[in-house]
Amino acid sequence: MFYGAMKISLGNALKVTFRPWVEGLENIPAEGPAILASNHLSFSDSFFLPAVLDRKVTFIAKAEYFTSPGVKGKLTAAFFKGVGQLPVDRSGGRGAGEAAVRSGIQVLERGELFGIYPEGTRSPDGRLYRGKPGGLARVALASGAPVIPVAMIDTEKVQPVGKVMPSISVRPGIRIGKPLDFARYMGMESDRFILRSVTDEVMYAIMKLSGQEYVDIYATAAKRQIADAAKNESLTGQNEQNGQSGQADEQDQQDQTEGRPGS
Repeated sequence: MFYGAMKISLGNALKVTFRPWVEGLENIPAEGPAILASNHLSFSDSFFLPAVLDRKVTFIAKAEYFTSPGVKGKLTAAFFKGVGQLPVDRSGGRGAGEAAVRSGIQVLERGELFGIYPEGTRSPDGRLYRGKPGGLARVALASGAPVIPVAMIDTEKVQPVGKVMPSISVRPGIRIGKPLDFARYMGMESDRFILRSVTDEVMYAIMKLSGQEYVDIYATAAKRQIADAAKNESLTGQNEQNGQSGQADEQDQQDQTEGRPGS
């Protein structure tokens, strides 16, 4: 009931304000379980996709969203529950992954739609990164549910990182592909080569829908590389500044020794 109320209020507000366009709605089944596997450009992806669908979609969210203290924490928890997100503690390594897989299977066993981002995190630069096989593929093979590739388009431009206010001049899009059937691999979810193959097939379908450049590394690794590069650039800038300052000090000392006024 709460989900319905949130969908009417928030969903309608998003559709009226941003006018998202949609292609391929006919690929979403009217009933029965299905996995929606999407690229991940923005935190708003989990809001725009449910807003344009008639059926409820359940995503996984960080447990911190549901456990923060105080009035703000309770409101945040209520909001994420209202938009159909499940709390999963992702700080526990493999145990966290197991919890996410179990949660996804439970959603599908109820005959509902389960949303997942195979990249595991938002893209740091708008490109499509390698999918992680531990979640999507395992849920698909354990449940037998079809996987529907989804491409979110330009959602990262609605509210870029660092911007307080969203831009209503951007019209995001959602492109939904035809269901992928992996029933031929059912019962093989412990085979890492099969998991890799299934994940890569889904990522290829997402790439074709989104038109994104594909990068064959994990997005988490790309974020580390970007952070390290920024850190090294900052250190280089500081060293250059210190070097220039040292040269100026040496020139002042030389001027004083030779009896000339410093510049």
